[in-house]
Amino acid sequence: MIAVASTTVDLARLQFATTSIYHFLFVPLTLGLAPLVAIMQTIWHRTRDDAWLRLTHFFGTLLLINFAIGVATGLVQEFQFGMNWATYSNFVGGVFGAPLAIEGLAAFMLEATFLGLWIFGWNHLSPRVHLATIWIAALGTWLSAYLILVANSWMQHPVGYKLVHGKAQLTSIGALLSNGFALRAYLHVLLVGLTMGSIVMLGISCWHLLRGRNVELFRRAAKLALIVAVPITLLNLTVGNRFGEAVTSAQGMKIASAEALWNTEQPAGFSLFQIGGFSAQHPNPSVSITVPRLLSYLADGSFSGKVEGINQLQAQERKQFGPGNYIPDVEVLYWSIRVMAMLGVVMLLVAAVGAWLYWKQKLEKARWFLWTAIVSIAFPYIAATAGWILTEMGRQPWIVQGLLKTSQAASPNVSTATVASSLGVFVLLYVTLGVVDFVLMRRYARVDPPQVAPAAPPGSAPAVGYGAS
Repeated sequence: MIAVASTTVDLARLQFATTSIYHFLFVPLTLGLAPLVAIMQTIWHRTRDDAWLRLTHFFGTLLLINFAIGVATGLVQEFQFGMNWATYSNFVGGVFGAPLAIEGLAAFMLEATFLGLWIFGWNHLSPRVHLATIWIAALGTWLSAYLILVANSWMQHPVGYKLVHGKAQLTSIGALLSNGFALRAYLHVLLVGLTMGSIVMLGISCWHLLRGRNVELFRRAAKLALIVAVPITLLNLTVGNRFGEAVTSAQGMKIASAEALWNTEQPAGFSLFQIGGFSAQHPNPSVSITVPRLLSYLADGSFSGKVEGINQLQAQERKQFGPGNYIPDVEVLYWSIRVMAMLGVVMLLVAAVGAWLYWKQKLEKARWFLWTAIVSIAFPYIAATAGWILTEMGRQPWIVQGLLKTSQAASPNVSTATVASSLGVFVLLYVTLGVVDFVLMRRYARVDPPQVAPAAPPGSAPAVGYGAS
């Protein structure tokens, strides 16, 4: 791990990591909360039960706060491509630029436009058209995520390109958009978003249940959250495991490093915990709790599969690409995958226990669980961050797998002082935005949902505007 960034490349990496990780704190919640808000409004539209309208306004406010901060943090990233990573941008622009342009000009405009119509259209659009706006906005967020992941997955597993005069040029848009790595990553990210949305909704609902106000209202929100969380958390663990096969095929070093597997094994076990064993000089852990054959299953889909070791993969890459160190930070990858996986299991257990308590009509009485659900709000954020670190740091030293190294991708004319000063500005700005987001989310998550006028008859606009929340 780089403890202190001492070069321009190190600083540029640290800056991009700061902006990317911070931005990704907001993306999954938008992906998950938008369809949940749309479901609540759909239930209100069909039943005219004002409780669902109040919940739509309540969680819609949180969605808007999260979306606004997410947009503010995301815009910075694209500027960094041209400023700090000019060599990289010059190399991949013929491929990478297409999905990013489509995302900005189509997907983002779609979600932003229809989210605006949803905000300001309560008293001006018919209920059916207004309901459509939130669904289209939710679909826009999902389309935006797909296009971003298409671009990112090309860096992980390049397809549909050729090299012309030292630059990558797109030869098949179909191959780019149907990249198997991207499709698996996209499904995984959508499930992460739904997991985060449902767990956050559950935790907020349990906070209101704990204080004994609007109990009947938030029992409904908790029920919806649990209906989504139980199958989604289970499915996410399954999809995450299967995603390991795609990663093994495209990035064998990432899988081997995430297990600190220095030499090839068949079958290979997966350690739940180990002490030591994270360097080539000391490859043997002093303590290790290992599940036999599990890594073989995760990496190959077979309990008897062969998993290449770090030393063997290092020798292969040296032979193919020339002298150099092709091993990422093993210890960071090892703990990242375990934090992600273990918190995924914990969230499944929280959702399952919550569903059982709700079924037994004991949810609001089980104070220990209500506190557990509140604490669990942090779990999807931590797990998503760990997964993103695994994805990006596991590709090092490559910025584009097998084609361009990170050390060769930085802008040659940007000084260390310039990157360092801009990094300081970004950190200060993001700390400020983080405080603002936390204060706003906490404030609006704690207030009582707005009271509404009696439900309007079918075919007419609701009597309450969005500003009531």
